[in-house]
Amino acid sequence: MTRKAIIEVKDLEAGYDDAIIFRHVTFNVYEGEIFVILGGSGCGKSTLLKCIIGLLQPRAGRILIDGDEVVAEDEDGLKKILTKIGVLYQSSALFGSMTVAQNVALPIETYTSLKKDAVDMLVKMKLGLVDLDGYGNHLPSELSGGMKKRAGLARAMALNPKILFFDEPSAGLDPITSAELDHLLLHLNRTLGTTMVIVTHELESIFTVASRIIMLDKKAKGMIAEGDPRYLRDHSQNAFVKRFFNRRA
Repeated sequence: MTRKAIIEVKDLEAGYDDAIIFRHVTFNVYEGEIFVILGGSGCGKSTLLKCIIGLLQPRAGRILIDGDEVVAEDEDGLKKILTKIGVLYQSSALFGSMTVAQNVALPIETYTSLKKDAVDMLVKMKLGLVDLDGYGNHLPSELSGGMKKRAGLARAMALNPKILFFDEPSAGLDPITSAELDHLLLHLNRTLGTTMVIVTHELESIFTVASRIIMLDKKAKGMIAEGDPRYLRDHSQNAFVKRFFNRRA
């Protein structure tokens, strides 16, 4: 059975000013998988994520999300793409002056014409999915770090996206809270079938959630590995890949 590629990245190149961050990056992300982008510091993980979600214009190459060309789209086309994706940023990016419920409601109110009762019902459902029942009237400052991540996740899921993107979701979390978030992502992936793309370098999370990974490398300025992280840990012929997955200096 042929799997459908919901994200296609073809011969991508990106950089800032005169610096090339990566080039010739090509890969597919398939429907329903948890796909991880990893590598050492400064390799371009977050840059690649920004290119895929339309925040950064690549220098060359193509990106398709669910068949729509990200790079070539005008403002209306990008808006259509944005309704298919949700993003959880490293800082959660919640608006501090708005309640949790208002934060989650914002994308629904922006991209739909639903009435308030329907919006309120959807918000309640999304908060329930991330175990934040009863916290809708709280401000972000009243939440713990893990709860802020889950509130940000509820907002990312507000429009029932086909794809969720995560930028270092475990950053700033203690090991127990990080593990709880990993299991929440697995649960949502299995129950909702949502495709997930995660930027991280946390090995525990990678081995827990990843269906497949790509690894970027700063020196190579591109991809140096792709596949199952467990297989790469045990069988990769690339010395850096072996050291990374086995935490060897």
